[in-house]
Amino acid sequence: MTEAKRSLVVVSAGLGQPSSTRLLTDRLAAATERHLLEAGLEPATEVVELREHAQDLMNHLLTGFPSPSLQAAIDAVLSADGLIAATPIFSASYSSLFKMFFDVIERDGLAGTPVLVAATGGTARHSLALDHAMRPLFAYLNASVVPTGVYAASEDWGGPGGATEGRLVTRIDRAGRELALAMTLREPHARPDPYANPVPFEQLLRGTSTPE
Repeated sequence: MTEAKRSLVVVSAGLGQPSSTRLLTDRLAAATERHLLEAGLEPATEVVELREHAQDLMNHLLTGFPSPSLQAAIDAVLSADGLIAATPIFSASYSSLFKMFFDVIERDGLAGTPVLVAATGGTARHSLALDHAMRPLFAYLNASVVPTGVYAASEDWGGPGGATEGRLVTRIDRAGRELALAMTLREPHARPDPYANPVPFEQLLRGTSTPE
């Protein structure tokens, strides 16, 4: 019997449908969930497909106002107990879609949040992007990145059913175990109640939205 829940949010910046990036995040989420269950914790997993929010992200960057669906995705990431963030690699770095999403995350919004970074690409040569691009991005956001990052090149997937053995499978399990452990050691992230501290109507009329 599980003792408590931990929220796991998966951010996938894959462009295709289906995409190898989503396939990798599904494997990582399954490994993390398995290790959480072994620790007596119930995982509550939510997937954010950034391709579904591409237009809203551009509008948000131009206007400063997110759509309701994009705001829900941002809120899920900010309140996660653990985060899996994966992107395809283009020009030796993360995709512009991936960058746009984390550009709208507030500076300390991920402070202390355990993050597992992952990426996909055509060849193994791009695996260095995990350390040279993704880790610095999440260090800037004050997140806590687990030691093992996972990169999957095209040849790592093997047959049509995907990888079932080898170094990729081993790294997926190790990274999932590290993320689950970090989530276990961290206090559960309480979701803020947006109605807990309402702004008085008189204050709204004065043009300020922050509770006094």
